[in-house]
Amino acid sequence: MHPCQIYADIFTLAERWSEGGDLLGSLAGRKVVFFGDTACNVANSWLLGANHFGLEIILCGPPGFEPGIEIKALLKKFGGKYTFTSNPREAANGADVLYTDVWVSMGKEAEESGRLQTLKPYAVTRELLDLAKPGAYFMHCLPAHPGLEVTQEVLDDPRSIIFDQAENRLHVQKAILEWLVKK
Repeated sequence: MHPCQIYADIFTLAERWSEGGDLLGSLAGRKVVFFGDTACNVANSWLLGANHFGLEIILCGPPGFEPGIEIKALLKKFGGKYTFTSNPREAANGADVLYTDVWVSMGKEAEESGRLQTLKPYAVTRELLDLAKPGAYFMHCLPAHPGLEVTQEVLDDPRSIIFDQAENRLHVQKAILEWLVKK
């Protein structure tokens, strides 16, 4: 799981959407779409974070890459929900955020060639970003692999907020540490 990453990501979105107003209220009902390996640790953390903060979460990936039994049980226990689709265009349509992560995580190196081929249709491209809402954002927890899970064109697009996201990770983690120390 990557709870610190998701807290930073959600803070980054609230910071942009609230315009100095209600941080948490600015999140309600926003649509976040995670593309690629939707069984990975970042996707799992997005499932929990999105449900906790009132965001709609759509997972888009190939069959066989859906969330596992453990995360489904946890969502069921806490009343969480999500939508899964294998259709990238359908998922991107009207989204507030397009998000992806690397396709070959630690421990999956032996599966690299098969994963890259299977996940190729789920790369975040300019076409997908253009299907999202006007003002939508692209996010990636970095490091990104241009030409695999995302195109260089999307990484360089003004709608990409990957560097704000990375900066906020530092600040959010400092806040979490301060909170833990005071407990």
